[in-house]
Amino acid sequence: MVSSIIVSQYSGELPESGKSRKIKGVTGPLYDPAKVLEILNVKQPIAWANGCISDMQKWSFDGDDLEELTRYAIEHGQYIDSEWCTNKPNGAFAACDSYRFTRREWNENAYREMSFNYYIKVAIGKTGKVLLLASCHPSGS
Repeated sequence: MVSSIIVSQYSGELPESGKSRKIKGVTGPLYDPAKVLEILNVKQPIAWANGCISDMQKWSFDGDDLEELTRYAIEHGQYIDSEWCTNKPNGAFAACDSYRFTRREWNENAYREMSFNYYIKVAIGKTGKVLLLASCHPSGS
């Protein structure tokens, strides 16, 4: 078992190094979707993991984009699974719910509407007052 800090409201046994990060025995979201939406009504989500921060830069997302995409994921997306995500290099962990969805959006470069598939991982922080995003990007990227 890995000895590390858990920053999410959900805590449990962390995976061994090199093992699957899927949270065993979970069949639905760890975090009540209504609670996630309630937090979104008060605060924007935080790009917590380095991967999410990179995603934001790569796709030119700002805080409003993260909020909109997270809300859309919870309201219209499909829950995939729950897994442990880490914030390297400090090694903190958050138990995240993964969602995916497809949305039609205007693409400036193509000058037309296109379908975009998104993948988002979200957790509620220990205080219960903040959403932490470990991933937020068009899937397949």
